[in-house]
Amino acid sequence: MDGLLFSATTAALMVMMINGGLGAVGRDSLRRRPVPWAAVGLTALAVAGVVLQLCWAGAMAALDDDPAKSGWWRVLTSVFMQNGGVFGALWNIATLAVVAALAQWLWGAPLTVLFFVAGILLPERIDALLGLGGGHSVDPRNFAGSSGATYFLGATLAAALLTRSRTLTGKERALAVGVPVLGLTMWFAQDNGHGLVAAYGFALGILMWAVLRRLPRPAPATCEFRTAASRRDDARSGA
Repeated sequence: MDGLLFSATTAALMVMMINGGLGAVGRDSLRRRPVPWAAVGLTALAVAGVVLQLCWAGAMAALDDDPAKSGWWRVLTSVFMQNGGVFGALWNIATLAVVAALAQWLWGAPLTVLFFVAGILLPERIDALLGLGGGHSVDPRNFAGSSGATYFLGATLAAALLTRSRTLTGKERALAVGVPVLGLTMWFAQDNGHGLVAAYGFALGILMWAVLRRLPRPAPATCEFRTAASRRDDARSGA
């Protein structure tokens, strides 16, 4: 029963973050959005990691984040290994694709990649700073998987909804604020690390918004843009 509740709350948090991103992006605008190439790249790396695992029996041992093994690369390569079985791998890849796409449309490609890398590197260091988490995990289930970085990135979608929408409804505001609230509740009640990293991601998203709004904006272009159609109209009228 505890395992089922753990999975249900973890999935519910992800659904909230995705809905927050859809609210910030605008559901009706999705078809007009450009291809989110940064999201495509991150998803391709996750798929490539699974393919590598299927083709090479030693992939997990060589690339996971086992603290008993040496290798500076493990903290990065372990993110693209999956150890949750078929369903867990499909869930992690699908949610990464959706979250990264929404993040790129909201934050842009460079910040999306930056947030994802921050989701890999920062949580353990923040845990150590705050005295949470008990240091590096010794549970083999935590030596690999992209879910932590994805939940971190996903929480920035809720931050974007809270900060970028000029006229938030009460439901939208509750959805955005509910992400860190549910995340921290999951951490305290279930020791669910997905909730804690989501709270970290939400905080970084708010901080990034505060920094961006203080940066000088480029001046608008002064040159007049004229379309080919307008030039044709001018030619016909003798202008």
